[in-house]
Amino acid sequence: MRVIAGELGGRRLRAPRGTHTRPTSELVREATFSMLADVAGTDVLDLFAGTGSLGIEALSRGASRALFIERDAAAFAALTANLAELELGPERALARCLDARHALRRSSREGETFDLVFLDPPYQQATQWAPVLAGALPGLINAGARVVVESDPRAPLDLPLPVLRERRHGHTVITIHSQP
Repeated sequence: MRVIAGELGGRRLRAPRGTHTRPTSELVREATFSMLADVAGTDVLDLFAGTGSLGIEALSRGASRALFIERDAAAFAALTANLAELELGPERALARCLDARHALRRSSREGETFDLVFLDPPYQQATQWAPVLAGALPGLINAGARVVVESDPRAPLDLPLPVLRERRHGHTVITIHSQP
């Protein structure tokens, strides 16, 4: 797995062993960023970050900062190793080893807001996360923000936000929502 484009394009990313973490494939990342177009200057939240491939890709393509949230210890170790190897320090990339619910509450308490949010929860838990995310996201996203959801078409993560674009790639649906 590697960073596709931008200043870090071609650099390799680590992933934990086993099947507990499902890194976003290069094909799906390429399709996602093609759908997004320009991400320069955005503040990014990569929730359920895993290895951090989506947030790192955004940083490589000009995003200002990214906050990565991952609760699994092995995935978090791979994520922090990726940030260190790519020399993405805390001024651009901050990683927190937290459950997504706690992370959302903390970001809300601290007044953090984002222009671009990546949501890629475990596919089998997507429908469980929908009400939590629907309640928490409006207070965390700026006007005009985009929320990118990666989910299984058989159990999509539906959010009550307008859909800008949607595309299916095999067993993955990419949905880009907007904040009016």
